Amino acid sequence: MNYEEWYKIEKLAKSWTLEAAQLLKDSFQNSLSITYKSHISDLVTNMDKNIEKFFIEKIQKTFPHHKVLGEEGYGDEIYDNAGIIWIIDPIDGTTNFIHQQSNFAISVGIYEDGIGKIGIIYDVAADDFYFAKVGEGAFLNNSKLNTLEKVTLTEAVVGINATWVGPNKRVNHENVQNIVKQSRGTRSYGSAAIELAFVAAGKIDAYMTMRLSPWDFAAGLILLNEVGGVVTKTNGEPISILEQNSILAAKPGLHEEMLEHLSK
Repeated sequence: MNYEEWYKIEKLAKSWTLEAAQLLKDSFQNSLSITYKSHISDLVTNMDKNIEKFFIEKIQKTFPHHKVLGEEGYGDEIYDNAGIIWIIDPIDGTTNFIHQQSNFAISVGIYEDGIGKIGIIYDVAADDFYFAKVGEGAFLNNSKLNTLEKVTLTEAVVGINATWVGPNKRVNHENVQNIVKQSRGTRSYGSAAIELAFVAAGKIDAYMTMRLSPWDFAAGLILLNEVGGVVTKTNGEPISILEQNSILAAKPGLHEEMLEHLSK
């Protein structure tokens, strides 16, 4: 893929994201059809499905050789990283979309042979457009984001869901409690994409969770890579792009400090 081809992909990905966002804004005036997946808090609306179909139709028509991995399952069966893959979350933060009409995002990560090339996270209600292109930096509303600087846990605000602070099957909650106690403060926004974007923009210093799917983190990884953020699983292992992962994303120094706590 040459520069001109990637520029076309970039331009259309941005345009389609804004078009999809307008569809979401327009839907505020309408009644939503709401169901749930694995459990009653795992919500999905007709708009989640409609936005994913919108992207797939655009991509298949314009780039028929590209593949799509989407949360709602309307994309392709993908077994490896080969080729160009669009990893899409039509609404990250569906519960927020339903209850608050804020703190939800469209997330689009575009990968070639397993390498993140373009990442878009659009915080629709806030009208904050996060964008990254490999080797060219990350941006918030056309302003380039600074490289992240080292910070210690005592100075840090950490994004974390309360689920992981109490007893659970995935992590020693006492280790998590120690992180919380030593941090300056914690936040939870209900959208992994937004929280990863907040780390990239320096609005929070770290984000950790024990269970994210590719569409939740694909775009955020690309943003963080462009600003010097450190992202691994919570045991320090590399992220597997096409699988569910635990995620620890943080500023340099802080990432290592949090890993030490989690490994105790």
